[in-house]
Amino acid sequence: MATGRLVGATYELDRPENVAQASALLPALDRRTPRGSPFLVGFDFPIGFPAAYAKTAGIERFLDEFPRLGTGRWKKFYDVAAEPTEISAVRPFYPLRPGGTSHAHVTAGLRVAAMADLLRVCERGEGRRRDASVMFWTLGGKQVGRAAIAGWREVIDPALRQAGFRVAIWPFHGTLEHLLQTARCVVVEAYPAEACLHLELTPPGHGWSKRRQADRRRQAEGMLAWAWRRGVVLTKGLRAAIRDGFGVSESGEDPFDAVLGVMSMVEVVLGHRSDGAPADHLIRDVEGWIFGRPAHQQIIAGHPCAKGARR
Repeated sequence: MATGRLVGATYELDRPENVAQASALLPALDRRTPRGSPFLVGFDFPIGFPAAYAKTAGIERFLDEFPRLGTGRWKKFYDVAAEPTEISAVRPFYPLRPGGTSHAHVTAGLRVAAMADLLRVCERGEGRRRDASVMFWTLGGKQVGRAAIAGWREVIDPALRQAGFRVAIWPFHGTLEHLLQTARCVVVEAYPAEACLHLELTPPGHGWSKRRQADRRRQAEGMLAWAWRRGVVLTKGLRAAIRDGFGVSESGEDPFDAVLGVMSMVEVVLGHRSDGAPADHLIRDVEGWIFGRPAHQQIIAGHPCAKGARR
């Protein structure tokens, strides 16, 4: 977790720290934040349902179904399917383990033509942006399904249920401006590869890898230059970590990602870029949006599940 705090008219960012217990994260941040001030939290996992899946499952609003996941009709929602026959709209995550698995099992079980149909609008590649991973796939180094399960079940859902703690999920609960005025905690989806573009860095996979310390070091100049341009203060420890490439281990990509994410969020909060969410019912009710990603209305209008669109 990387954090930033408002100091005067700008932000001071600190070196990343480990999160001891996921379920206690938002309450801990609540205790650390001065009363009367909201705090914004970005998570590197998808928040929202792909429109094609929502159509199959009969879901009209993400927030209507989210509190029910893991109960009643949705009792097995978070149970990763072990066999293709177990995949359904109420149990969409697959596979539990490697061996004999196929994307075709997911598309058949969720009744879509291709895996690309299970991408949200904000996850579709264009330009230097590549397609993100389908949220229901749980196998391999690039999968995000298990992160979504953990984040939804262990972090967001308990916080939403906590009495007296006003948590809002952007953009489902409203605009960013409105939520920062009315909620104590505002949760957004922050995607490190997207954050690179916000900071004017080349995204990973285009000549460099987040898993290599030398490659992370190569991004230091751009990250420090961004802070200088924006007047953002970096603590001595954070500057050292950035210049070092966050250590020799492959796991150095985790604090690296966290810092990219918080820098990208500050870029939006300081008004240097829009939060990006289109004023479209599909996005604000069902799919959600990656914080700061620019909206392209032509992509949304042509989405196969958009109202009035033709396949």
